[in-house]
Amino acid sequence: MAKKGKSISNPSKKIFVLDTSVILYDHDAINNFHEHDVAIPIQVLEELDNFKSGNDTRNFEARSFIRLIDETSKQKLISDWISLKSPDSGKFKVVLNEKPLTLNAEEVYGKGKTDHKILNAALSLKEEYPNKKVVLVSKDICLRLKAKALDLNAEDYETGKIKNVDELYAGKTEIGNFPLEIIEEVKKQPFIDASEIELPPKNANHFYILKNKRKTANVFYNNSLKTISAVSTDPIFKIKPKNIEQAFAIHALLDPEIKLVSIQGNAGTGKTLLALASALEQRKNFRQIYVTRPIVSLSNKDIGFLPGDAKSKTDPFMAPIWDNLRFIKEQFIGDDKMSEKIDELIVTEKIAIAPLAFIRGRTLTKIFFIIDEAQNLTPHEVKTIISRAGEHTKIVFTGDIYQIDTPYLDSESNGLSYLIENAKNHPLYAHITLHKGERSELANLANALL
Repeated sequence: MAKKGKSISNPSKKIFVLDTSVILYDHDAINNFHEHDVAIPIQVLEELDNFKSGNDTRNFEARSFIRLIDETSKQKLISDWISLKSPDSGKFKVVLNEKPLTLNAEEVYGKGKTDHKILNAALSLKEEYPNKKVVLVSKDICLRLKAKALDLNAEDYETGKIKNVDELYAGKTEIGNFPLEIIEEVKKQPFIDASEIELPPKNANHFYILKNKRKTANVFYNNSLKTISAVSTDPIFKIKPKNIEQAFAIHALLDPEIKLVSIQGNAGTGKTLLALASALEQRKNFRQIYVTRPIVSLSNKDIGFLPGDAKSKTDPFMAPIWDNLRFIKEQFIGDDKMSEKIDELIVTEKIAIAPLAFIRGRTLTKIFFIIDEAQNLTPHEVKTIISRAGEHTKIVFTGDIYQIDTPYLDSESNGLSYLIENAKNHPLYAHITLHKGERSELANLANALL
């Protein structure tokens, strides 16, 4: 019989010890380890207490986790093993780490650092349960390395991670030696029944480049209607697509039946500019245009460290969006009426440019919602944003999955990769990856070589 307060003896079951970075990534993480037991060091709760105030996503994750633990424990001691919600789940406890240790991380790495106390919590469980595999789970690679140096198993949090990210859905396919008569027909007809054409089988809205020697047809396959149609290369709001990938992006952005769009690509490929121009082109169809991006503070400092009011604090982070809007306005030099119209849209907040945290709680009904730098969002944040969409709203995510600015995300675990992989077959969704940079030859050199 197992001792009181201990999990039922089962050598095949593991004990996963979660650090703060995992909880801030996914507040429901304790429920994602199936039949295995999950432990939280008391220091994690202390750190979460410091995160519970504020409007940033990590603040919401911290509050959600604290409520979850409160509901799970009810009248029970959280320092004892408590059954989780699912019958097939393991148990949960908070590790107080009050016992002396044979191997002490604070003696090895130094006293006073929370990470080292978290390591000690995992080490204490390893000593208490020698027949079980104890695994520290952390998004912090340095903490995982320290754990492994102490002969402690350590892993990244895998839930939400996308494997083979280099093969991530790109949204387009090029086909050579395509029948010339179909290429010619596509250019004449508004729609063609795709069942009459030999295209690679797709369960998604998808773009094709159909080639036959010098003839090319750029088409969009509508998975709901099972039709293909030609993709226009006409300018929108005086922004002309500089390559066919940009034309594909514009097509998805303008299609009223597509409510969710993602555009992935390197810096300078035109992601934000195309999204903003498309929104302005359709401004009469929406109540408001929101353009936002998650704030990623330098040196892990919150924007509260910056001087000034909310606007002056966030202007440096939002500057790239203003730059794109200014570029669009420059296309109308000499057209005073349109220039004044753009200014009016800003003054009346028909166009609202604000950090993501500042628009929480607003109703997303009849909104053209652009989220820039979406690679800095977690999968849970992306899901939360989409779930708040009201009627007649269109949501556009743009970003570069290889340019992550937050410390605990990477190309496999960020929200943009998660969205592309999991939404690719949905009839309301379209995606395109932009490869060709259009900023300048010098910028292309940087992306290619440096």
